[in-house]
Amino acid sequence: MSSCSSSSRFATAAVISASRRGPMKIGKSMMQQRGLTSTLFRHRNIGGTFATSSPKRFGMGNDESAESGARSPFASFSYPIMNTRALSSAATAAFDQSVDVFPSLVIGANGTIEPQGSFAEAQAQFLEPDEDEVKTLSEKLLSVNMGIVAHYYMDVELQGVLTAVQKEQQLTSNKKNPTVAIADSLAMGDYAVKMCEEGAEAIACLGVDFMSESVATIMARNGFGHVPVYRLNANPIGCSLAESAERESYRAWLNTAKNDASALHVVYINTSLETKAVSTSIVPTITCTSSNVLATILQASSQIPDLKILYGPDTYMGDNLVTMIDSILEHGKDGQCAAGEEPWDDARIARDLHPAHDTASLKRLRDSIDVYPSGNCVVHHMFGAEVVSAVKRNYDDAYVTAHLEVPGEMFEIAMEKSLADKGVVGSTSDILKFISRKVAEAAEDNATECRRLKFILGTEAGMVTSIVKSVREILGRTGNDKIEAEIVFPVSSDAVMAADGSTDQSTGGLAIVPGVAGGEGCSTAGGCATCPFMKMNDLDALNDVVDMVMKQKANGGAGAEAAELKAFLPPNRVQGKMIGGVSAVELGSEPILFMRQFMQEKCLPEALVKKINGGI
Repeated sequence: MSSCSSSSRFATAAVISASRRGPMKIGKSMMQQRGLTSTLFRHRNIGGTFATSSPKRFGMGNDESAESGARSPFASFSYPIMNTRALSSAATAAFDQSVDVFPSLVIGANGTIEPQGSFAEAQAQFLEPDEDEVKTLSEKLLSVNMGIVAHYYMDVELQGVLTAVQKEQQLTSNKKNPTVAIADSLAMGDYAVKMCEEGAEAIACLGVDFMSESVATIMARNGFGHVPVYRLNANPIGCSLAESAERESYRAWLNTAKNDASALHVVYINTSLETKAVSTSIVPTITCTSSNVLATILQASSQIPDLKILYGPDTYMGDNLVTMIDSILEHGKDGQCAAGEEPWDDARIARDLHPAHDTASLKRLRDSIDVYPSGNCVVHHMFGAEVVSAVKRNYDDAYVTAHLEVPGEMFEIAMEKSLADKGVVGSTSDILKFISRKVAEAAEDNATECRRLKFILGTEAGMVTSIVKSVREILGRTGNDKIEAEIVFPVSSDAVMAADGSTDQSTGGLAIVPGVAGGEGCSTAGGCATCPFMKMNDLDALNDVVDMVMKQKANGGAGAEAAELKAFLPPNRVQGKMIGGVSAVELGSEPILFMRQFMQEKCLPEALVKKINGGI
């Protein structure tokens, strides 16, 4: 019998934006001031794998039609090193690394920030935005009635200014919601809709191309398709993970499910609308986020007996999901558990994971999952074993966080730590919640001795902006001056490089830039750094787009700016296209709508179940 899960049992997306205080004078944007934009892409072959060119895509071509053939539940158990698919896909770095102490940011009483190391100094430099920059941007946004939705992984200078704009508008604007929101890729669309409901006439989307495409689609679905969405770059802002699902091999993999009586394709939200459309034309499809993917597959398997689940395109995330289930099963009633650890017996599985599951059903679920084998970010496989060893060797006292997309080695550490509530694996929101909870628990303990909490940040370094904001708020609210939080960036010295013309490694005269990185920031040099695609968004580019919108409005929607702004619109690869006689936009939107309905009702939608069972 199927059962609709209780939302309290699963990690859900949360949006915690950041704010800064205190002036810091800056000139050009962080990227342009230091020459980082050109440098980053000039070194595109570092590590031997990174490239910005797109792979050969499957899809519709140029024809009008084409043939279609609360807490995270896994934060409370440990994961012993075992033989799993996750381990088979992780590889050792191709070069030697020497890592002892990682760069970090120490957040202390009264909001003080103490960077440790060059990489951390580069992150910290722009946490305190220039007050004039903040006021100018806020006034321009209000003058043209323009909103901004930005992903968590924007560079620290941009996030610092944006969050200060939020605070500025809360104090000076009569709008119910600020015209700026910093969120994950799914929530960005929701915030854009809220801004449109308050009269926004344009939206700037700060992220990669599939995000602007998704935001525009969600807005159109809510009656705001006439409101333009602008990117910050006229050139493509790619994503190697999203592009991996646009290859012919992905379509071939999906076609293997045609012979299965019941199959469901669970596709990561971080893919293009074209991917979602073509996938839907082949096999019933629902999107997922890193926050709800576990809940999705648990519910689907409980609702539909003998269901085959195809997960893609992120191979690491899929393998990590299988690893989680393996870990639960190995820590079952008769498994080996640490002293004091509650076993994952049938009662605990039903209580903490899903009410309709037990040991037997989890085994069936594990065996039914088919993970796309070639969907990693182009450099994820280079995640360095030496960096992982350094975490184990020198940071045994630290809390360890890991996003579901990180490779197996870092994932294992966080899983092990989670047994004693000293680590977490999950989404960016899960990581943010965990760090905030731990700091709050320590700050509210009224300890008389000084204590520094260390957190290994196993995701993209851009998350530090929101983390700093949350920690500052907690320490300010509690008034505790004995607690510090140290955010550690597990990035090796090889994962940073100097901009052209630099002569030393001090940030005073050098542009320190993270090395080549992939989707969640796992660099070729062996650590989590920053995503180069996300960093194609910067403060100067934002101001340029806002200025063009202002000039366009002053010219009554005409003029050179109107023509120029067309290049900044989201990709439009599926508009007007048909697949099997059905609008590609409709097909691409369907998996997103299925996911949203699932998030509301905690059951797979009846229309999706009917499709899985062979209905139309």
